[in-house]
Amino acid sequence: MSDRAPWRPTRRRLTDALLAALAPVGVCGLALGGLSTWTAYGNAGTPPRVAVTEGRMFLPTGDTPETAAFFRIVNSGGSADRLLKVTSAGVGKGALTLSRHLMTGARTASAETVTSAEIPAGDRLAMSPDGLDVIVPVKAGWQPGDLVSFTLHFEHSGAVRTLAVVVRPGEDGA
Repeated sequence: MSDRAPWRPTRRRLTDALLAALAPVGVCGLALGGLSTWTAYGNAGTPPRVAVTEGRMFLPTGDTPETAAFFRIVNSGGSADRLLKVTSAGVGKGALTLSRHLMTGARTASAETVTSAEIPAGDRLAMSPDGLDVIVPVKAGWQPGDLVSFTLHFEHSGAVRTLAVVVRPGEDGA
């Protein structure tokens, strides 16, 4: 037989064991509460939901080989998306390009071609003559009020088809 006394939990041992278990349980509870709140507000990885509205395109003037088109893009989803390119079968020959206009001086603007444009989650992108636009090769015969079909290609949302109305520069907020 053994001369040792049987092991008995002491108050000190119970307190130490309880404190050791309480730390991971508390951290897990805090993490679960944060994730539950994040999910409750609809941010738990919902995909982007892109809508394209208010398409308009400037009526070309004179012998200009290019004009510009503008769209309002709204992303009501929980993840950002990216506009990669714009295509159209209803325009002149040549590629459509995304362009950003920057004011470099008092009345001087410069334009640069961009490869894509981000549309943050829960936000919108409003294209404009002094910001982002689509450079469009001119097709003869366009008149104010004509509708031109475009397809905007997004990284996550895929292709979104829309129409742009031909307007004179300065009309309809352009």
